[in-house]
Amino acid sequence: MTSAPIVLLDACVLANFSLCDTLLRLAEPPRLYEPKWSDEILEETVHTLESKLGWPESLTSYLRSELRAHFSQAWVAGYDPLIPAMTNEASDRHVLAAAVHCGAAAILTFNLRHFQPEYLAPWRVVALHPQAFLIELFRQEPAVIAAKLQEQAADRGRSLPELLKMLDHTVPGFAALVSSLHPV
Repeated sequence: MTSAPIVLLDACVLANFSLCDTLLRLAEPPRLYEPKWSDEILEETVHTLESKLGWPESLTSYLRSELRAHFSQAWVAGYDPLIPAMTNEASDRHVLAAAVHCGAAAILTFNLRHFQPEYLAPWRVVALHPQAFLIELFRQEPAVIAAKLQEQAADRGRSLPELLKMLDHTVPGFAALVSSLHPV
């Protein structure tokens, strides 16, 4: 396997807990990709978790500290000078600027309309739905992903089918692919 690609995770991906848990496990050894985000992206994540999903501040503080402890190299800083050069949706220019600054090959986001290919192409960055990313990783490393999903399910006191049912809400094609190849 070649070196792990750098992938920037948008707030909408980080705020989806089951999906975020899966993605972060895939970034742990054996690492399938290198995750990146910025303080601004994490602030958006925390805002969503607290204001829209009802997480208490103690839980979002714990999430922040765990991300710092386990993914200390994920933070991107110093991208602010690039923001004016970005031409994608204004509210997400900081995301593209962070991706460009850290050399990310891709931005994982549910909000693809804010990252149209014509705005990303000059920077050699693509925007991917998490499902497309996970399916591609699964095609490359099915055994690794299956093992990490089994571990995630066990850590959460669930069976693999129960975990896949949870993931089916946001990445149904990925959940179906894993289910079809790893029936339990």
